[in-house]
Amino acid sequence: MTISLSAATAQPDLIGPGRLVLIVGPSGAGKDKLIAGTRAACAGNPEIVFSRRVVTRPASAAEDHATLTDADFDRAVKNEMFAFWWEAHGHKYGIPRAANSDIRAGRSVVNNVSRAVVDNVRRRYARVDVVLVTAPRDVLAARLARRSRPTDRSFSERIGRNDAFGSFRPDHVIETTGAPEAAVRQLLELLK
Repeated sequence: MTISLSAATAQPDLIGPGRLVLIVGPSGAGKDKLIAGTRAACAGNPEIVFSRRVVTRPASAAEDHATLTDADFDRAVKNEMFAFWWEAHGHKYGIPRAANSDIRAGRSVVNNVSRAVVDNVRRRYARVDVVLVTAPRDVLAARLARRSRPTDRSFSERIGRNDAFGSFRPDHVIETTGAPEAAVRQLLELLK
């Protein structure tokens, strides 16, 4: 996995005073549904911003993101268009650089990211809250089976990747086995 922060990482000061909220978790955990519900509940609140990540995969109903080709993504990296970016599951993912401006303005910025970037991101931002969104393994497997995307890696590989993060320690955990509204309420409480 490749992880990179923008060239601005050379600056000694941490980016703040706002907060970066990282939504992480295994494939099929319900991160996108949780973010969509929370975004709708925060509509009109200028203090909470939901960054739309950029991915080298076509958009789908299962995930809201901007799409770039590999070549265009590489150009965006070269032109420092991302606050940070990474590679996973055979795709490239980036968080637009505008997230840094929102954090400097004191806002909370919510992003769906890989757990693999958390340690590097914590070294760059003054306030980082990591929210692990999860569900039992059988629930994850059922959800992934229903939403199969042709560009994703194998089903078992995505489920198995969760095991690689066994020692991962988030700041908060939200389990998504109940009603989606319950998970949204939990995230809203964390954002207050």
